[in-house]
Amino acid sequence: MYVHIFTSSTTTLPLTTMQTVLHTADSRGHANHGWLNSHHTFSFAGYSNPERMHFGVLRVLNDDTVAGGKGFGAHPHDNMEIISIPLSGTLEHRDNAGNHGIIGSSDVQVMSAGTGIAHSEKNHSSSEPVKFLQIWVFPNKRNVPPRYDQQTFQAADRHNQFQQVLSPNPDDAGVWIHQDAWFHLADFDAGFTADYQVKKPGNGVYVFVLEGEVAVAGQSLKQRDGLGVWETGSFSVQASANARLLLMEVPMSL
Repeated sequence: MYVHIFTSSTTTLPLTTMQTVLHTADSRGHANHGWLNSHHTFSFAGYSNPERMHFGVLRVLNDDTVAGGKGFGAHPHDNMEIISIPLSGTLEHRDNAGNHGIIGSSDVQVMSAGTGIAHSEKNHSSSEPVKFLQIWVFPNKRNVPPRYDQQTFQAADRHNQFQQVLSPNPDDAGVWIHQDAWFHLADFDAGFTADYQVKKPGNGVYVFVLEGEVAVAGQSLKQRDGLGVWETGSFSVQASANARLLLMEVPMSL
């Protein structure tokens, strides 16, 4: 569903049009394999929807729960930027380049598949489930050397502010990927309002509500709803209840 929001203009400035697309939580694809319970914002595996293929270069947004002691066996990828963000529990990574890492709810993990890499992701706990976001972004460079990274972030640094956790610059805050993309986490108190400023002209932002309720550019969103916003330089985010958000700014052209 596309919603056009027209903003006011003066005689010296052209009319600008903000565009949005809403994906409610209950409209996502769903697959429950017992050991894996997954909700797909965009087409993935057995969920195929021609109207939900991607948002710009954001190709996959999976909301996964993996049972204790279970996980994804070794499998290959190439030419994709893969980001994992645990929401609760711990996730263990291994790959054929010798990388091994364990991440929890304070961490963000990134893997540039590049020329090709095989990896496994499993629940590090034998008993407690792990809940995490699996995100794929198309890269702006193909056939790069594969790489792996993970970083830990302080929750206090996202209280009523946007905490940058990913960018295109290795020298900037957060992990980095081969794409002009910026990810931010935010924990907003009820009633708090902030404006998000788009980092690169022409980019869009996909806002995913992890917890609580917010209004983004005037659109009300609840837990696990997503809203894509583009053709604007900024937009407002207002928490109508305590809320946790993930904002993914990405180029809109593949």
